[in-house]
Amino acid sequence: MEPLPPVPLRKRPIDLLFVVFYVFNAVVVTYTIDIEQLVISDPDRFSYPLWPPPAVVDFIHWYGRSFDPLLMARPAFWQMTIWIDVLLFGPFYLAAVYAFVRSRSWIRVPALIWAGMMASNVLIILMEQRFGVSASPHFGVVLGAYLPWLLGAIAMFLRMRRAEAFPR
Repeated sequence: MEPLPPVPLRKRPIDLLFVVFYVFNAVVVTYTIDIEQLVISDPDRFSYPLWPPPAVVDFIHWYGRSFDPLLMARPAFWQMTIWIDVLLFGPFYLAAVYAFVRSRSWIRVPALIWAGMMASNVLIILMEQRFGVSASPHFGVVLGAYLPWLLGAIAMFLRMRRAEAFPR
């Protein structure tokens, strides 16, 4: 007896949300917003890079100056979270999009690792944002901006907690 084919993505709305979330993370967050923080070390003195576009750089700096002083301060621990995002999470997002679209169960362990790392990073960042040297004077705004990643990590953990990632 042949195994049942995987359930199509269009019939897995939660997985479709994860795919959209991961595409957004790869394109907008990791390889646009985070790249800005690697190519511009001092947001007070810089020349516009080739990527991201000047309007995006200006928006990132406006958000940072208005709500998120940690983003502008760029301490060592923050820079490491950016490198983790670019070197580890970015490739994971691309692999996860493929795996969720094609129902590939090998994504389960990487997804669980991502969920743990992401939750840890966001919680550390939020603690700094609330009580640290670069605490935000608008913590509610920053919390709202970072909450999707904490909730996404929790949701992914719950999604991948069973032994079979993509039941037939």
